Amino acid sequence: MNNNQPIGIFDSGIGGLTVANAIKKALPNESIIYFGDTKHLPYGEKSSRAINEYSKKICDFLIKKNCKMIVIACNTASSVAYQNIKESCPDTTIVNVIDPVVRYLSKETNSKKVGIIGTKGTINSGVYSKKIKEKNPNTEVSTLATPLLAPMIEEGFINDTISQTVINNYLENPALKGIEKIILACTHYPLIENIVKKFYNNKVEVIDSASQVANYVLHSLETGNLKSDQQPEYRFYVSDYTDSFEQSAKFFFNENIHLEEVTL
Repeated sequence: MNNNQPIGIFDSGIGGLTVANAIKKALPNESIIYFGDTKHLPYGEKSSRAINEYSKKICDFLIKKNCKMIVIACNTASSVAYQNIKESCPDTTIVNVIDPVVRYLSKETNSKKVGIIGTKGTINSGVYSKKIKEKNPNTEVSTLATPLLAPMIEEGFINDTISQTVINNYLENPALKGIEKIILACTHYPLIENIVKKFYNNKVEVIDSASQVANYVLHSLETGNLKSDQQPEYRFYVSDYTDSFEQSAKFFFNENIHLEEVTL
């Protein structure tokens, strides 16, 4: 394994760029190859069979690009396809976006009630609830599917009246009453983190997966002595190119990027 091999990151769309950006900040010398499966977004509405199929093809593509690590920057794919990918790619380190959040939460043993919002696929999988209860049996976990949020964010509705109304409507759901922490279980959601904090008047801790995953990747590369020391390169691929997606991706990643379309 070469330290200067890139980190591969994939998501169904642009949400995973929040993870890529967090990794870029935590590990400024790491090269990144990002794949957005725009042809099939959003994953949250797809079958488990389809998600596994898409994820495997993307991982094969990233492995051919000599990635030393692959980050599944999608909560739905992490909850549905992670185990299969890990088994089918035994020579590559596979990181999902769920375990780093659960590890962080396990250190906060005083949490009595935790709320989770995410896509239907993530929430219906029950993976967060199961893993949190394994670490903290006394923690009450309340989940809520919020299927409108990811498409809304993909379309650029982030900090306006429309997004605020939709978000507030979800957060007012009785299932989230009395929570002390809320997990944003979708990599799109860091972009609406401030709206969520405002709703709770900063009295509920908002946990986003992007920063937790970046910290985990940093620790993993340091432990394995695999950190790069070279000038990084960033490459971005999509399964279906649109100009609007490229513009959104530039906004997400906070710099000019060039998308390349590939067929898997």
